[in-house]
Amino acid sequence: MKIEMTPIGTIHTKAAEIPKFWSSSGVEGTLVIDDEYLEGIQDIKTNEQIVVLFYFHKSTPFSPASLTQHPRGDLSRKKTGVFSISSPIRPNHIGMSVVEVTGISENAISVKGLDMIDGTPILDIKPYRF
Repeated sequence: MKIEMTPIGTIHTKAAEIPKFWSSSGVEGTLVIDDEYLEGIQDIKTNEQIVVLFYFHKSTPFSPASLTQHPRGDLSRKKTGVFSISSPIRPNHIGMSVVEVTGISENAISVKGLDMIDGTPILDIKPYRF
């Protein structure tokens, strides 16, 4: 089975340092949505949280040796299974973050809480509701 995905946009940030996890991030940036998907963001509102699925496009290639890793690259911590941590070194290089929407203008969603680098491809956006 072959699975193909098409990015719906790109993440942009001017931050020099990016936290390793969204829940500890105050980094601001913009989700720039490609024009062909613009209608799909019409009901996203300022001050709400959204889930952003993205592609770790600069991640190290995955190998079976990466099935266990030191959390956050901290060698003093015990190795843990890749599916129980948020490492970018994964079989499918898919990441997920919850960000706060701080504004919307045309195809740009301003957000706070980024843990992705500038140029990261966005795969999907979903609502964050309990």
